[in-house]
Amino acid sequence: MKKASGETKITKSMVASKHFRETLLPSNLSVLTEKVPYVRSVALGFWVKVGSKFELNEQSGISHFLEHLIFKGSKKYPAHKISAIFDSLGGEFNAFTGKEYTCFYARLLDEHVALALEILSDILQNPLFSQNDIKSEKQVILEEISLYEDTPDEKIHDLFISSLWENHPLGKSILGKKEIIKKITRKEVQDFFSKYYLPDNLSIVAAGAIDHEKLISMIQDNFYLNSSATKVDKFNSQDQLKVDTSFVPPVVTGSKVRSKIHFKKTEQAHICYGTQVFKANHPDRFALAILDTILGGGMSSRLFQEIREKRGLAYSIYSYHTLFSEKGLIAIYAGTHPSKAKEVLDLIKKEILKISSKRIKKEELKKAKDHLKGQLILSNENTTSRMMRLGRAKISEGEILSVDELIKRIDEVTSDDVLRLAQEFLNPEKMVLTIIGPLKKNQLSNFL
Repeated sequence: MKKASGETKITKSMVASKHFRETLLPSNLSVLTEKVPYVRSVALGFWVKVGSKFELNEQSGISHFLEHLIFKGSKKYPAHKISAIFDSLGGEFNAFTGKEYTCFYARLLDEHVALALEILSDILQNPLFSQNDIKSEKQVILEEISLYEDTPDEKIHDLFISSLWENHPLGKSILGKKEIIKKITRKEVQDFFSKYYLPDNLSIVAAGAIDHEKLISMIQDNFYLNSSATKVDKFNSQDQLKVDTSFVPPVVTGSKVRSKIHFKKTEQAHICYGTQVFKANHPDRFALAILDTILGGGMSSRLFQEIREKRGLAYSIYSYHTLFSEKGLIAIYAGTHPSKAKEVLDLIKKEILKISSKRIKKEELKKAKDHLKGQLILSNENTTSRMMRLGRAKISEGEILSVDELIKRIDEVTSDDVLRLAQEFLNPEKMVLTIIGPLKKNQLSNFL
């Protein structure tokens, strides 16, 4: 990216609501803010629209690897200097990679926003990518993958997704594969960076004691906003950004084919059982959150009470849902003794049948709504949580809603909405089963 010459004029500015402001700069770099007048902190996030979903098969894990390398800093701000600065300010500085985005963020006092913006802007535009850093970070990531392989209660979710979406980019692992990580070259890293780390693929999101116009001014001072025509044209061609949106998992026999047992000598059998649902901006997402909450979203949920509290068959039992820009999923996890795996899965299926067969009572619906609203309000007292909510909504092209608007959407959900979703998605013929444990593959038919 080349340095902008002269003043950069804003081409589009709009107020999303009284709570949020968004500005689109000429380079298509988006700036989204939420001002919270009663706090002194600011959470600042740089959201790059690239993750494992955008990788070629022979690049598996490069987005996450690149995040590590950028985190090593620049010539002006090497990693040890960045750590010292944020420690001295009492702030936080971190990064993470997902399937659809990579985020670099900081949280600190409002008086230090300019410095945080300068540091984040510099490392994202001038990363070193030194051979020593590449060599050392390869070892770090290889150890991270090894740790992940030794943590079946985490790895099970990756294996489940890879089975659910085995022919879709969302099914790819974020960490990647060891054999690919070992072979990644500096040139591959630089090429990937040049392709995706462009202003028109970036959103800067801030929440807290932030002034929108001042932030725009700071970005103009620190960011190289005029991409070269070659890079913009190449990026806008979307050659590598295209994904197969026509992919639809088989319904009847496909779920059985994609269900798998992964043998591992573990003390527990780790079970993940779930299916595909809609994308992140779907209007039924609030009803799905309530369905998830009632089924396995807390200690008073049906699955927790039936399987752990009543029968003592599992220490960890819960449901969850994850929504992406194209599609999403709902799944149930349980960890139990291998000899009890069949019984636990049968109980899970029984609870699914119950919630799909009968409308939930008003009291249970109200309790689930209160639970969701309580979590929302509590998380909203943290500026990082606010920034993360905005960033994810922006990347997934979802609605940017205030807390009051979110509460209103939750309150509008009816028992009929929950029953309709349960009947549509929690169909045994659509469910995919993944198990890690000391069980043999030929035992799979016993569970289906």
